[in-house]
Amino acid sequence: MKLGMFYWPCGHHIAAWRHPRGVADSGENLPHLIELAKLAERGLFDMFFMADSVSFWRGSLDALSRDSHTAWIEPFTLMGALAQHTKHLGLVCTATSTYEQPFFLARRFASLDLISGGRAGWNLVTTGNEAAAQSFGFEQHIDKSIRYRSAREFAHVVRGLWNSWQDGAFIRDKKAGLFFDQDRLRVLEHEGEFYKVRGPLHVPTSKQGEPVLVQAGASEAGRALAAETAEVVFGATQTLEGAQEFYSDVKGRMAAFGREPDSLKIMPGLSVSVAPTHEEAEQKFEELQDLIDPKTGLELLSERLGYDLTNCDVDGYLPDIPPGEITGSRAKLIIDLARGESLTIRDLYRHFAKARGHYHITGSTKEVADMMEEWVTKGGCDGFNIMPPLFPSGLEDFVSLVVPELQRRGLYRTKYEGVTLRENLELPRPSWSPDD
Repeated sequence: MKLGMFYWPCGHHIAAWRHPRGVADSGENLPHLIELAKLAERGLFDMFFMADSVSFWRGSLDALSRDSHTAWIEPFTLMGALAQHTKHLGLVCTATSTYEQPFFLARRFASLDLISGGRAGWNLVTTGNEAAAQSFGFEQHIDKSIRYRSAREFAHVVRGLWNSWQDGAFIRDKKAGLFFDQDRLRVLEHEGEFYKVRGPLHVPTSKQGEPVLVQAGASEAGRALAAETAEVVFGATQTLEGAQEFYSDVKGRMAAFGREPDSLKIMPGLSVSVAPTHEEAEQKFEELQDLIDPKTGLELLSERLGYDLTNCDVDGYLPDIPPGEITGSRAKLIIDLARGESLTIRDLYRHFAKARGHYHITGSTKEVADMMEEWVTKGGCDGFNIMPPLFPSGLEDFVSLVVPELQRRGLYRTKYEGVTLRENLELPRPSWSPDD
């Protein structure tokens, strides 16, 4: 199976920064971040993955003042630093197609791919936070349907720029005075609905050909975009059945775009609290759960639902939310869970504080490995994006306990297979032509 390590300041549990063993300045502490990357590489992870936001505002100022995910090192800059301290670990970070320009983004990620020796990946997102519009001087956020249409074109342009140079283009013939072969240069001439871009990109091609394209959409539009463009998908599902449906649906759409199912790896987020025994794991996780501030819990749910719950009784139930105000697939997942299991608001925020809508397991080494094995062998996923509740201890526990057990079962590598991210993920270099 394939594994990513999903970094989130202090840890993925909402109260991680308050824990006695938490690194409260995690978002700005470069030595700490370098050690996390080295630890992930020791655990033979495929990639270090980092999400991002282009707006500070995600709720009330009172709630933000209680949240560790308010200020952090910009991910792309961090990836460049981590590249100098790792040799095999993939470096994947988020950049939005909604408020970026294809040429600038293509140039940055192609450069990261070069300096890392072919270990870069781009997580393509369409910014869903409406407050982001104001960060860029716009009065209104762009409609979701337009964001996804433009993202499809954006990805097409970026890939066209990444393929500006065919293999062997740079001959650097000192005697003949010829630096590159003109016949191996592809000049992109793109004019579409949203972008007009002329290439080529003036960055040489890396060892892996082009950075790995990653995505995290679960909506209908997100699934369609993933089937056409993505090479890795980070999903969010609460059950094996839900994971199997997503896996089958997205991979089943790929043939329409001339793609093979193995050219896409589906890796849902997985929060893990593990210890040698189940009781130890429970005790460890409850320490985090008991640190949740009710105000923070209400704000967390309000943000995820796109619906203000801050004046609700935490021991009551979710109010009726009109279908037209349900903001997306993640919000629907929360509502369905609350209704299906009759959870109070307190129950619900304690549930989502674990991993913000991703699957969470608390258990012994065997229990965690059993769950992971079942999901992979029964067609739920190709691996996981591991989300430790608390850094660094949660990652240390996973590397020291779960990784050896997965190796013992023959489910996980004992050494890296290649030198590039694409090789380690067992992904082919995607074909590209000017007519694509």
